[in-house]
Amino acid sequence: MTPMATLGITKAITNLTEAHVRLGISPTSDVTFFTEWKAPLPTLTAPEKAKLEHLKQRYLYYADSGAITEGTVNLILLSPLLETLGFIDSPYQVRGEKYVRFEIEDGDTQLDGLIDALIVNDRLWLIVIESKRYGFSVRQAIPQTLAYMVSAPISPVFALITTGEDYLFIKFDRDLAHYALSDKFTLSTAEGNELYPVAQILKQLVSV
Repeated sequence: MTPMATLGITKAITNLTEAHVRLGISPTSDVTFFTEWKAPLPTLTAPEKAKLEHLKQRYLYYADSGAITEGTVNLILLSPLLETLGFIDSPYQVRGEKYVRFEIEDGDTQLDGLIDALIVNDRLWLIVIESKRYGFSVRQAIPQTLAYMVSAPISPVFALITTGEDYLFIKFDRDLAHYALSDKFTLSTAEGNELYPVAQILKQLVSV
């Protein structure tokens, strides 16, 4: 299968059925295919937990005041999360890879913004959805994320899609042409902090 050249794309692939056909891939029903997001997971230190609590409260503060705009998610949440986990410094080197603009009709509403791809290492991609308004789901970014993953230099490869509020992991294996999804994690919980498992899974994936 020839990797898809994504650098020239200016609009996101938003239809999963189309992505399956164009990329020649399909979801797998094998429950053992993607176990890396499940327990046992690495532990978090007390300082890491304290920082994750702060990041959740920071996000909710910005969200409640309507201050989440394009570019904000990366600044207030994702970059500090990577810093907390030690993924900014050697031996890691986060780099921006690609971005596309998305436009999705949702009933009478036009959803638009950017999908930005960052790479922690060749095996782990971070897909950040920067929307001008609420209503864009992490699931809507799966087709474009798969297009990025097909172009990765190694296999298998993992990705985390996030809007800042919601988080979804994907595993793709080019040799099998299969992918699978994790459960969705969210900050919109009354109790607990689902940034904990997100951080633990990220730790797990960089060590795969």
